[in-house]
Amino acid sequence: MSQFLLHTHSHALPPSPRKTQARLLKFAHNSYFWVGLLASFTLIRLLFSNWNPYDSQCSVVSDGFTGSNFSNSLLPSHEFSPNLTEEEQDFWKQPDDLGFRPCLKFSREYKEASLSVVRERRRFLMVVVSGGLNQQRNQIVDVVVIARILEAVLVVPILQVNVIWGDESEFSDIFDVEHFKTCLKDDVKIVSSLPSTHLMSKPVEEKKTPLHVSPRWIRSRYLDQLNRQGVLLMRGLDSRLSKDLPPDLQKLRCKVAFEALRFAAPIQNIGNKLAQRMWKAGPYIALHLRLEKDVWVRSGCLPGLAPHYDRIVQQERKTHPHLLTARSTMTYQQRKLAGLCPLNAMEVARLLKALGVPEKSHIYWAGGNPLGGKLALEALVNEFPNLYNKESVAQAGELEAFSSRPSHLAAIDYIVALNSDVFMASHGGNMGRAIQGHRAYRGLRKNITPNKRRILPYLQDMTLSEGELKSIVRQVHNESLSSNRPHFRTDKAGSDVLAYPIPDCMCNTII
Repeated sequence: MSQFLLHTHSHALPPSPRKTQARLLKFAHNSYFWVGLLASFTLIRLLFSNWNPYDSQCSVVSDGFTGSNFSNSLLPSHEFSPNLTEEEQDFWKQPDDLGFRPCLKFSREYKEASLSVVRERRRFLMVVVSGGLNQQRNQIVDVVVIARILEAVLVVPILQVNVIWGDESEFSDIFDVEHFKTCLKDDVKIVSSLPSTHLMSKPVEEKKTPLHVSPRWIRSRYLDQLNRQGVLLMRGLDSRLSKDLPPDLQKLRCKVAFEALRFAAPIQNIGNKLAQRMWKAGPYIALHLRLEKDVWVRSGCLPGLAPHYDRIVQQERKTHPHLLTARSTMTYQQRKLAGLCPLNAMEVARLLKALGVPEKSHIYWAGGNPLGGKLALEALVNEFPNLYNKESVAQAGELEAFSSRPSHLAAIDYIVALNSDVFMASHGGNMGRAIQGHRAYRGLRKNITPNKRRILPYLQDMTLSEGELKSIVRQVHNESLSSNRPHFRTDKAGSDVLAYPIPDCMCNTII
């Protein structure tokens, strides 16, 4: 870790306490003293204290723009170093937010209905959520909305033990449950457990909700049963709720995802520490690499490291065919060329070089242990030696309490990636979409989405010169690299407000 801290960029170092003090004394002689004092105190606290980006119980203001807490929610992006080339400046340049800020202005009808919803005492919704951390987050967001649609009291969700991760964490182990309740107290009533009056009730259990159902469908399907039995138990909610909802419910989804679902203090604190250490060493890129064995098995792809590792994946798929979630009619090569496979370390390295990433850039990679260990990352380390993950940034013993909890480790990765100057996911997925939307909501940071289908043939063509590959890759990703405008959620079916919170959950402060 000491070696990591030595690799610093002078332009990224925060001001010294002595300089900060002199600046404050100067401000004391003019009418802006208190504004300067507050701003300086905030910066010092952000960079040097046990920084917490969510100080208030819920930073959202339901009648409009979020409060002042918004501006301090992420570590600030870095300014350019004067010795960067134009191409390198292009890479680190952040998009213009055009004045968009979080803005959850609920309608009068929604707020009037809330008066009775939050006083509900008869109907209770229970839910078991499954999958990895970010899959669970998505389901928790949706179940809050479903509780609102049904005007039911939500019992804190139960986290199903993941068969692959083997993590037995409960909701309160990963998330700040009291913050969750308090933040949503004006939208839905949330309790930790069923009251004694309902303990003997036989809940209606629902396991077969179709994909992408509407609020009307939910009411017609469940409301009568819920009124009769008093308790509804839902499972298998992944992607069950439509992504195209009325405006108030879209805002509620953002409120849950970006305001209410705060990580538990131990996770948040260590995630903040690692993010600060990366930040102090200069601008950094966060990569979400998907090189774990289960990803290769589920995607129907092969790591391509050596025949030995390909056989491991193929045998696992043969032994557990239900784990394959990809289209089984396609061959591995067809999936690869269609952009349906994770990028391996060699492909990621070639892509980053072609995008103009400086060789000495600091890169944080998020993800579980890759199949093949160090060999799986070798091609990337050879090109970018300043490559770190949570284990290499953490100090001795800091991660010990989380070592057997994959969900906690994934949450730590989430926090560090959220604060990076640039974020790129090598294989999309729930975490990539969640961080993309969260970064837009909290300050519009640069995200690069590889167009794998278009660039893979070139990344695999070793006869192309670096100049030729760079020209092709930069042309394909021109919008990600140079666009100075935020991305808006479109009318395209399934376009998710959690990945594109503009304009549903953000308002323009300039217009």
